[in-house]
Amino acid sequence: MKRPELLAPAGDFEKLKTAVHYGADAVYIGDSRFSLRGKAGNFCGSGLKEAVDYARSKGVKVYVTVNIFPHNIDLPEISGQISLLKTVRPDAVIVSDPGVFSMFRQDAPEIPIHISTQANITNAASARFWETLGACRLVLSRELSLDEIRQIRDSVSVELEVFVHGSICISYSGRCYISSFLNSRGANRGECTNSCRWNYTLMEEKRPGEHFPVFEDERGTYLMSSKDLCMLDHLPLLIDAGIDSLKVEGRMKGINYVAGVVKTYREAIDSIGSGISVESKERWARELSMFSSRGYTTGMFFGRQSDDGYNSNGESYRMSHELVGVVLEMDNGIAKIALRNRLDEGDEVEFLSPGIEGRLFRVEAMKDAEGAGMISARNEGVIFVPAPDSVRVNDLVRRPKSFTPAVSSSA
Repeated sequence: MKRPELLAPAGDFEKLKTAVHYGADAVYIGDSRFSLRGKAGNFCGSGLKEAVDYARSKGVKVYVTVNIFPHNIDLPEISGQISLLKTVRPDAVIVSDPGVFSMFRQDAPEIPIHISTQANITNAASARFWETLGACRLVLSRELSLDEIRQIRDSVSVELEVFVHGSICISYSGRCYISSFLNSRGANRGECTNSCRWNYTLMEEKRPGEHFPVFEDERGTYLMSSKDLCMLDHLPLLIDAGIDSLKVEGRMKGINYVAGVVKTYREAIDSIGSGISVESKERWARELSMFSSRGYTTGMFFGRQSDDGYNSNGESYRMSHELVGVVLEMDNGIAKIALRNRLDEGDEVEFLSPGIEGRLFRVEAMKDAEGAGMISARNEGVIFVPAPDSVRVNDLVRRPKSFTPAVSSSA
């Protein structure tokens, strides 16, 4: 069975390095001005070239998003971006607007073009249209079933890509206007504020001050709170349907999320065809519960998303572990860690390293950059602690959220 590409989000350079470290075959990045994730760290100018060069040095492909719905005022800057990308030479660009597509074809025909999910490709005729124009990959609409994907696969020869993990927008293929109305920030121009994820109440006009929660029960529905997409258990079906690339959503999410999802899907893809143990499935499920999510659903792949694909109790994000830091160096069993959270002597942590996932290691000793002993360290500092020899540079360090620090905050 052909193994598909694992395509990971890279909202900034650190997330790019994390995705590469944990096994992504390709990453997608963007410039804030032209990307639908305008508030991610993103890349511009020389940063784009640095990102592409770094990924290429690791054998990883880079796709650059230019998928906003531009207005006339945006076109000159997009022309400038095309000129820049001609020198950067990414492996492909991801576009949604026909005008932007034609600009790339005219001014940079050497750059392959992927059609964004924002283009709403939901049928074989649409797929053939983009193939005829010269697109080399189609990112299919999230509203398609597996049967519909198979029909499109039978109609075109270009590569097909689908989202397999991450947040699901309430609007068709992400074309949402809620953020524009509530915050004057257009989601279709990269400024989405995730307004659909906020908690809402209803108030009847003649009953001021009486707020009623909005969620799904036997009397109504909470449509704006979909669980996150997760197709981990169904990857062979997607491959059998002819999918070439499995895409993870999340350029706005942190390295904790990027590391966990990429590592899990990398192992799952590599295990296809060789048998997957119950132990592996349990470990993957545990990993996906560690970082922030709203619970999981299979979306529309098996037909209309069932009612249990929504949070019936209005539940917000959940996570079992928090990020402690990132390993910068390893030297004779001592890890140099860049902290992202407080760490105390006596705490128990996990290293996201192959072979020791899920094992807790007690922090028996801590030293600062000058070699002085410590009993407590704040976030954003650098510390040195003993670590297993299998720990690698760029591995993440986590701590169960239920763990109680051994030293009080006054220490």
